[in-house]
Amino acid sequence: MTTPPPRPCRGLSRREMLRVGALAPLGFGLTDVLQARPGAAPKGRARSVILLFMWGGPSHLDTWDPKPAAPLEVRGAFESIATAVPGLRIGEHFPRLAARAHQYAVVRSMTHTDPAHLSPVHHLMTGRVAPRPNSDADGASRGDAPCLGAVVHKLAPAAGAMPSAVTLPWAVSHPSAPGGTAPGQNGGWLGSGTDPFLVTGNPNLESFAVAGLSAPGDVSPHRLRSRAELSRHLDRTGGSGAGFTGLQGKALDLLLAPAVSTAFDLSREPAQVRDKYGRHPHGQSCLLARRLVEAGTRLVTVNWPDDGRAFWDTHGNNFPSLKTRLMPPADAAFAALLDDLTARGLLDETLVVWVGEFGRTPRVENGGRQHWPRCYSAVLAGGGVRGGAVYGASDRIGADPASNPVSPADLTATVYLALGIDPATEIQDPTGRPWRVADGTPVQQLFG
Repeated sequence: MTTPPPRPCRGLSRREMLRVGALAPLGFGLTDVLQARPGAAPKGRARSVILLFMWGGPSHLDTWDPKPAAPLEVRGAFESIATAVPGLRIGEHFPRLAARAHQYAVVRSMTHTDPAHLSPVHHLMTGRVAPRPNSDADGASRGDAPCLGAVVHKLAPAAGAMPSAVTLPWAVSHPSAPGGTAPGQNGGWLGSGTDPFLVTGNPNLESFAVAGLSAPGDVSPHRLRSRAELSRHLDRTGGSGAGFTGLQGKALDLLLAPAVSTAFDLSREPAQVRDKYGRHPHGQSCLLARRLVEAGTRLVTVNWPDDGRAFWDTHGNNFPSLKTRLMPPADAAFAALLDDLTARGLLDETLVVWVGEFGRTPRVENGGRQHWPRCYSAVLAGGGVRGGAVYGASDRIGADPASNPVSPADLTATVYLALGIDPATEIQDPTGRPWRVADGTPVQQLFG
């Protein structure tokens, strides 16, 4: 039989899904169908990326890679549920996402060797292992490699006044880690002018406002425009303070463009839309991300909010935490984002990535699961990704990849590929030394 040509972002055909359902009981799965489809390296067609970063490390066994046939101490307290794709099952507390499985691909073979919280963030966000791996002692610094947003700003910036990259609703930090704020979230050695625009606060509050988008009351638009022109002149001529004024110029551009403040204004959204995303910080952050990519921002990183309750770091109380405070809002927000992007005709040109810094231990220990970087899951949707598929597989207890291991750097390189940026592109550090924008190899099989 002739293999049909891949179809962008519309899932598997009925024939292929029936084949998956027939093979699953025999130990085969969706990954076999995905890998069997040959083709040339795809051209990136994503205009924007929304990275949903689940800070703390979600348990892959209780979310995207359940093991219903494993012993109770491995499979845990949750059941798995069927999805819209035959043969694909996920955790029971993702019912909305189960109904939308034809829209995304699950990577079940993410892996690395770093069990710390902070340093793996650098690996994922920059495509490069942290200067000091396996460590929570180093916070963010200008010695870091440039993050995704910084590279996008340099190589594929947004048109107009919208910031090329935005991070919200905070820069991820760990209160008990000596380093505090995780490395790899800024422009690093590319300089502060490439830092993503950081939005902090709870977007679910009526009082939520984005700092830097309103001018002081005594400064007229005319004076602001004059300052912007002076800033650009100094940058062109290399005058004293040119680098600093470059940052001022970016800020002034934001102030002078009404479309920017409009994009950040969630009050313009109908109540029913806001309700669908969920009236919680994560849901409203995802809605804000949609508004920003629609307005022209290239990369929005939505970090799991500072909930004051250990994020996804479920060392204890794993199952009650996942069931009540973690999985339901994540399920509602991701599902609503997929629906919203689809309804607006944006999903095919917007890559959505859902991932944490690692997974959790295969075996439950004292009601919780501990850090486990050796195997975990990521999910990708839109931007040319074939929906209804699984790439890679874990072993029978979710301890190690059984096929097609994917590193954080590989995932970063995949994001660049989707955006049309060759991961082998070199940029120079301040000493003139060339660096690839990511050390990984993109997973081309995910795309049609």
